[in-house]
Amino acid sequence: TSECEKYACCPLPPYLEDSGYVIEEDDNGGRPLRDVCFHLLKLYSDRSYELDQLLDPRSVTSDPLDFRLSWHLWEVLRALNYCHLSQQSWGVLNTSYAAQLESEGLWEWAVFVMLHEPDTQ
Repeated sequence: TSECEKYACCPLPPYLEDSGYVIEEDDNGGRPLRDVCFHLLKLYSDRSYELDQLLDPRSVTSDPLDFRLSWHLWEVLRALNYCHLSQQSWGVLNTSYAAQLESEGLWEWAVFVMLHEPDTQ
């Protein structure tokens, strides 16, 4: 209510947790930045919860181009029949992680990741 103040801090990603920095709204689209565990709990309570927020690399790491955990988490969620990620978001996740692997010289693994691409064209 308007009479009460917040009694708990927002569930920030681990890299921001002890910094004293509070993020209420994200600059990109007005979505709040939250910890990946928070998103997993939301997904547990609402099976149709938006997966884009959960798979955002910034919910885990300060590097917005580090798609390692996001890609592996998406593969686990797909195995559990969570399939409501848009094809465009799925493609961005695959190509971003493949590019990250290729830039590290791991092109064999980049090919493996691209084999999971939903659009065979």
